[in-house]
Amino acid sequence: MILFPKQQWQPIVDQLQRAKHVMLTTHCNSDADGIGSELALFHTLQDMGIKVSMLNRDVVPRICQYLPSSNRIQVGDKPDVSTVDTIVALDAGAKSRLGFPDSLFEGKMLINIDHHASNPLYGDLNVVNADYCATGAMMFDLIQHLGQNLSENSATSIYAAILTDTASFQLDRVNADVHRMTAELIEAGAKPEEAANAIYNSQPLARLSLLTLALQTLSIQHDGRSAWMHVTQEMQNTTGANQEDSEGFIDVGRSVDGVEVVVFIRPEKGERWKVSFRGKSGKDVGEVAAKLGGGGHKYAAGCAVSGSLEEVYIKVAEVVGDVFQT
Repeated sequence: MILFPKQQWQPIVDQLQRAKHVMLTTHCNSDADGIGSELALFHTLQDMGIKVSMLNRDVVPRICQYLPSSNRIQVGDKPDVSTVDTIVALDAGAKSRLGFPDSLFEGKMLINIDHHASNPLYGDLNVVNADYCATGAMMFDLIQHLGQNLSENSATSIYAAILTDTASFQLDRVNADVHRMTAELIEAGAKPEEAANAIYNSQPLARLSLLTLALQTLSIQHDGRSAWMHVTQEMQNTTGANQEDSEGFIDVGRSVDGVEVVVFIRPEKGERWKVSFRGKSGKDVGEVAAKLGGGGHKYAAGCAVSGSLEEVYIKVAEVVGDVFQT
């Protein structure tokens, strides 16, 4: 089964087949969709006899370390790409999200594969389609266009991407075809219990301690229609948690009855904060993020905002307020 038969993959297939050395990468502070997509394509290209390597700016998240060959992903911001002729960016909504200097891409063919509607088509070759539920689902189609069977390693990696980027199959792009694809992934060797245990059932105590503090910041605004939460560096230091440990906290706010927009704020560097949004009931948080210099999907988006925590709340609240006036 091909999810989107009309999607044009041939230019990318041709480039990958003639490439001498392909390097795969994904966005900074990577997640299971980026890592899962990367590993799925890595195993496929390796099976085809194509020289392929993986390099990310940041380390592999804890929840992805069970995936086959995740330990082969190199980390750094100044790689040796002298033999690389093709770079594939996966799940990165903007070139800047890769975290590398522009010089890295000079003289290379850059392939951009992504499912974020806000992607500006920064590659030499681009397949960007927001109808896919995850970039991992794009790998499911691409592997077939490459004429390859779905290996157990690739299926396992794609399953992790789909499971997380659909919020465990809860989001609007989950349809019958997504479930048919998932069945094929399981038939090819993906193990749902293994994924669930690694991603959801192996949480460090520091994460739960951080969640306890984050829940104390939960506030409901706009007559019960928006939920707000945050963590601070001090909260992370107190609990011994790291930035990755707050992943998924936003879904707690999303579960509140009557809430249509959720905002979660966490520290990045200095006075820079990552702001994540979730929407439901038709509220387009992608537009909210775009107005703040970010992007994403209708029901899941994000941006970075500078200032004190109080200033960030004020800036974001102004824009979120506009959603409830339309």
